Amino acid sequence: MSHLLAAPRSVTTARLSLLPPGPEHLPDLIRLKADEAVFGFMLHGTRTPERTREELEDDMEFWQVRGYGTWSVFERGTGRFLGIAGLMERPDGRGVAVRFALWPEYRGRGYAREAARAALEFGHAAGLARIIGVARETNTASRAVLTEIGMRPCGEFMNRGHRMMVYESLAPR
Repeated sequence: MSHLLAAPRSVTTARLSLLPPGPEHLPDLIRLKADEAVFGFMLHGTRTPERTREELEDDMEFWQVRGYGTWSVFERGTGRFLGIAGLMERPDGRGVAVRFALWPEYRGRGYAREAARAALEFGHAAGLARIIGVARETNTASRAVLTEIGMRPCGEFMNRGHRMMVYESLAPR
């Protein structure tokens, strides 16, 4: 608990450290966001290094304004950068969404579920009444994560020829 009091925007789970992104994370984020196997599924696809730098600045500002955002995810035991997870306002107006993108070699170990659950709990504790999650219909792994953290299907839409499934989590009353 003292870790949370010292850095209320950082979260520690059983296996992960979730840290608000800073300039020191830029090299890892550039590699992650340029990788088709990681960001090819994300809204707007892969990013250039310049776009990643702009997004990092936006993410840092978002934390300052909102008090929540996207974290850089590290494995606690090794300090390895695994990817990103957190909450972001969707540019399509659908609301605040949980998001996660991890290196392929760290998938299938429950890290995405652990990080996404932490983001959901953090968001609801920060006062968000409704948080959504969006995944391609064909992305069964991400859809499974959203379901396993307690989100319910609530809609769908088309994006660039892909059927997108929308899930939601409502804050406990």
